[in-house]
Amino acid sequence: MSDPLSLLIENYLREASFWHVANIGRGCRLDPKLIRAFIERWRPETHTFHLPCEAICYDLVGAIPNNIYGGRIEMDWFQDTFPEPRDDSTEVERIRYARAYIFEIIGGYLMPDLS
Repeated sequence: MSDPLSLLIENYLREASFWHVANIGRGCRLDPKLIRAFIERWRPETHTFHLPCEAICYDLVGAIPNNIYGGRIEMDWFQDTFPEPRDDSTEVERIRYARAYIFEIIGGYLMPDLS
């Protein structure tokens, strides 16, 4: 994920209540309500969140990965498919990038699969 965080998607991350999560490690404090929300949705038996990946991906980011393994999406796919928005990017591109960025936060930092 890019560092520093792109200001072009700040509002979208704030709307999704992920602004503070996106700033983990950048000196921001975590929201206890957000932590509780993650704990409530965590499935200890699988160590994952289970989502119907293809439909959810298309609805949220407008693309479907070509290789989904047992409901898992490689984090590299998000980076390869959604480059950081430029100043001339459309609102749809910025929203999709922000959503892909949120997926990367969850899958790459908050709950990485180390198996």
